[in-house]
Amino acid sequence: MSVVRKVAIVVAALVVVVLVVGAGLATVLVRRPLPDHAGAATLDSLGAEVEIIRDERGVAHLYGSSDTDLMRAQGYVHAQDRFFEMDYRRHVTAGRLSELVGENDAALNADSAIRTMGWRHVAEQEWDLLGEESRALYEAYAEGVNAYLDRREASELGLEYTILGMSTELRPVEPWTPVDSIAWLKAMAWDLSGNLDDEIGRAAALRPLAGNVARVEELYPEYAYEEATPIVAPQGESVEAAAHRPEEPGDASDAAVSAASAALGQAAAALRAVPGMLGQGSGIGSNSFVVSGEHTTTGAPLLANDPHMALPSPSLWTQVGLHCTEPSPTCTFDVTGVSFSGLPGVIIGRNPELAWGLTTLPADVTDLTLERLYDDGTYLRDGERVALETRRETIEVNGGASRVITVSATAHGPIVSEVLPDVDAAGSVPVPEGAPPAGFSGYAVALQWTALTPGRTPEAIFALNRATTAEEVAAAAALLEVPSQNIVFATADGDIGYQAPGRIPVRGAVPDSPVPSDGSWPRPGWDPRFDWQGFVPAEQMPAVLNPGEGFVVAANQAVMPAGEGPFLTSDWSAGYRSERIRTILEGRIAAGEQLDVAAMNEIMLDDASPFGPAVVPALLQVDIDDPFVSEAVDELRTWSAAGFPTSADSSGAAYFNAVWANLLDLTFADDLPASQAPDGGGRWLRVITNLLEDPSNPWWDDRTTVNLVEGRDEILRQAMFTARQQLTNSLGKDAEDWEWGNLHRFAPQHPVLGGQSVPAAVRRLVNPAPIGVAGGGAVVNATHYDASARDDLGRGEYTVTAGPAVRLVADLAEPDASTWVISTGTSGHPGADAYTDQLRAWAQGETYPWPSSREAVEEVASATLTLRPPE
Repeated sequence: MSVVRKVAIVVAALVVVVLVVGAGLATVLVRRPLPDHAGAATLDSLGAEVEIIRDERGVAHLYGSSDTDLMRAQGYVHAQDRFFEMDYRRHVTAGRLSELVGENDAALNADSAIRTMGWRHVAEQEWDLLGEESRALYEAYAEGVNAYLDRREASELGLEYTILGMSTELRPVEPWTPVDSIAWLKAMAWDLSGNLDDEIGRAAALRPLAGNVARVEELYPEYAYEEATPIVAPQGESVEAAAHRPEEPGDASDAAVSAASAALGQAAAALRAVPGMLGQGSGIGSNSFVVSGEHTTTGAPLLANDPHMALPSPSLWTQVGLHCTEPSPTCTFDVTGVSFSGLPGVIIGRNPELAWGLTTLPADVTDLTLERLYDDGTYLRDGERVALETRRETIEVNGGASRVITVSATAHGPIVSEVLPDVDAAGSVPVPEGAPPAGFSGYAVALQWTALTPGRTPEAIFALNRATTAEEVAAAAALLEVPSQNIVFATADGDIGYQAPGRIPVRGAVPDSPVPSDGSWPRPGWDPRFDWQGFVPAEQMPAVLNPGEGFVVAANQAVMPAGEGPFLTSDWSAGYRSERIRTILEGRIAAGEQLDVAAMNEIMLDDASPFGPAVVPALLQVDIDDPFVSEAVDELRTWSAAGFPTSADSSGAAYFNAVWANLLDLTFADDLPASQAPDGGGRWLRVITNLLEDPSNPWWDDRTTVNLVEGRDEILRQAMFTARQQLTNSLGKDAEDWEWGNLHRFAPQHPVLGGQSVPAAVRRLVNPAPIGVAGGGAVVNATHYDASARDDLGRGEYTVTAGPAVRLVADLAEPDASTWVISTGTSGHPGADAYTDQLRAWAQGETYPWPSSREAVEEVASATLTLRPPE
């Protein structure tokens, strides 16, 4: 959510009012939006009564007699607990953030980028594709939302409106529509789409590296299949001819680099302007694993999942149960799990017959295409000049002048490089040279993305909620076109399995081209040989049922062995988390251990660092002649002997991560643009591991030093010295007293009111107090931080930027023995207990019972609300 953190909201007026009138008014304003969770309410659209039972943490279980009534009730509950979040999300996904927050460059840039891509337009087209039943469910959900909005002014829906109203015009809240829900899927797809960041990164790095493609590719190592086992075991011959990376491009000449760099730089900046609603960077991913009954204490499968996303306040997720009181053709839901406010149904969860989890399948579903434009409004395609498609978009600004933008598009998609025309160049790709033809006006960059083609993903949610077998999971996966998500599942009958969904482009090889055709680099749009050749048929997507080893692990690693199955991407997660989970499972199974729910939770909390074994031996072989630094280095030896834990009280983890951040900065800051500074995730560990074997590699040399060529050991030594100095300043001089949790803190921020531009009194209200946590990037307990971040004094900033926003374990034998926890709480109201009441448990690795039977729900009931139709 980097963009919205920059949104400067003037709230000083509210602070003044509070100071003048007193704390009593503040209490009234904060508590005014809190909903009633007990009693009764009338909904005109209901067909029959719905009962909403909440536990002490505000988790709602809904009981109704029809699917549509359950969706109405879910819409009502979401509006009760999270309406401002819903409204904020629909403003972002429609490119209308400026209407909500007022004049602000970051908001305007975000609106421009999203309007250019046309998220809302695509959502409107998807609405027309849905079947009658799905449309009825989305309409029912909207009716429930609007029933809660009815006769309530904005200040009764969220404290945020009261604060925003001090600096902007507080307009009447618009009714919710089904398209508002569907548009949220575009934000999900954007943040969870494959390798766009890597594609931009390659292009951005090329110019400062003087067109040396080989050096760029050193920053994107090939997947280590021998070290990180794919999800699916070898299955035989490839079903797609293009399942390999084509020949790497040659070095680009100065002319080629200069010709396209401005367009690609502007495109990269425009795409970075889009708010990361679910999070961005290498910390976004997930762990999921499922174990068959032969290895569990109950004889039935167990499934664990912990989606790694941004960790704002409130949590991205909210827990819910949707239960039919009597199953019938018109009442088919009996599902519990986690949902997104604004979207009907359950995203990850279980029903009586099946549990499923999701992790990002980083399939390459986005391509940047370099387009040759001409003065007459045409572009070159297959030797011909073709007219650009254009439309005008008006962005309204609350309290300011509207902005009109013209959106242009080619056959590949919208041109994104013209959204922010004043941004400096970020990079380029090798392009065919030659004298430009008459009328040539320059290059532009278009975005081709599967999510910009209307599909039926909105129906996939309901299909998964109702699925009971592997065949039905596959049918739901065929609808889940984007975002592509690994689906792991287990059934009450004892099956375990994996299914890959997604609309995956088929790319053909282009021999003798300076540009790869596999989607890893921007491609020339004028050459049709680079065009997508269709999409992988759903029946050819990888799947496995009841593998012989008795478990499945899906943690963003490669799906299939090299050369097998359809080509999905070249840019997988490095596989450290998946291999660690696999190693733990194999060890426990080999020891004859039978796993239970507690064991599955314990695995998700594993904090062993893969960085330590790879990097610490190299650090320890460097001569250190300063006793003060040697004291800190001794902590690395202790850390190594303990197995490289990243527990919150570990001094070794604190020192190593400080060394790691400095090592990356010393190695790459002099060569790469700031936008491509290493975030320290698993890919960068692969890069450094390779470089450690080459002490004289040019990457080690600091180009800012004169008449001096540094090698590996000098950079390692300097990283240890600098880290010692920094931690002495921040944690004290006694290295053995350092604690990782004092640096590595979970500090959730409100997406609009949590930034530094907001007065401290308001930030304290909406941002929970930080708490130290274990884990780190590429660790199974994946509390990722950005290794390139720095505080005001230039020291490393290790605050958690992404992590397991929910942890859940589903027990297929005893459903009520399942467990779950989310990162803050179910409520979006800062004045509610449920705003943060799960935070400490989450931070400490604890969970709560996840009930699904009515008996278990009633045992923990704390409030009941009855929704009734009019008499």
